[in-house]
Amino acid sequence: MSQSDARAQYERLHEGLRAYGANYREFTRRFATWLGLHSTDAEALIEILTAEERGTTLSPARLSERISLSNSATTALLNRLEQAGHVVRSREHEDRRVITLRSTPHILELANDFFGPLGTRVEETVMGKYAPEELRRFEAFLADVHVAMTTHLAEPAPPRP
Repeated sequence: MSQSDARAQYERLHEGLRAYGANYREFTRRFATWLGLHSTDAEALIEILTAEERGTTLSPARLSERISLSNSATTALLNRLEQAGHVVRSREHEDRRVITLRSTPHILELANDFFGPLGTRVEETVMGKYAPEELRRFEAFLADVHVAMTTHLAEPAPPRP
């Protein structure tokens, strides 16, 4: 592959990732509107639901990191979500100071109603087109991109213009 072909491929991949990110934000915004929430509240809900889907949980501190909010802003957000009946805070850890965030069955059902058709569409019309080895390579690619981005985000920002 020539250098210009490689550059063009890089640009197409970059644009595809950017477009995916834009669509992800739009789904989050529409989910928020559908629930009558602020988009940051919906983003927090998605983080909590996603962690549970992976078999893990989030603490308020970890959620705060994931959505880039201060601890006090995250507390206010969790108060709103708890009052709306979307999340519960519990002390499940041996260290009783550790708070675990859990979605309620009601919000899980709503999230499945909202996102389920998209998941089905992607599974049926996209995933099946690729061999398992291709999907493993794509997983590795996305993991590598995530590491590169996370590493860059941990570095100081350039000086302000």
